[in-house]
Amino acid sequence: MKEIAIHTREHTEFVNIDRQVQQAVADSGVTDGLCCVFVPHTTAGITINENADPDVVRDMKQALERAVPWNADYAHNEGNAAAHVKASLMGFSQQILIRDGRLQLGTWQSIYFCEFDGPRTRRVWVQILGR
Repeated sequence: MKEIAIHTREHTEFVNIDRQVQQAVADSGVTDGLCCVFVPHTTAGITINENADPDVVRDMKQALERAVPWNADYAHNEGNAAAHVKASLMGFSQQILIRDGRLQLGTWQSIYFCEFDGPRTRRVWVQILGR
């Protein structure tokens, strides 16, 4: 398993981690298989979405804020309940196929680490399975 450190600078931030995950695949020597990307945090998540237009990330951030506003009537008294909800909506893992030693992402797809309670230093775990 490979661990990737992510240093976020904003409260809510989507960080493209394609390069780091592809490096983990290359380091593994696996040519055909499966890559599992997992976030071991309860206020951060992982998603795959468009990488060509930066407005897509902006729109996702705005939509999540509208759906789960930071200041609402939450019972969780730590003050970051919205981050927990957003992380659960995004999910904590993604699986990507590997073929010929490369992640099999669509033309416009990228892997994004989703920060909802930053800035922080976070971890992403990458497990490669295959031959």
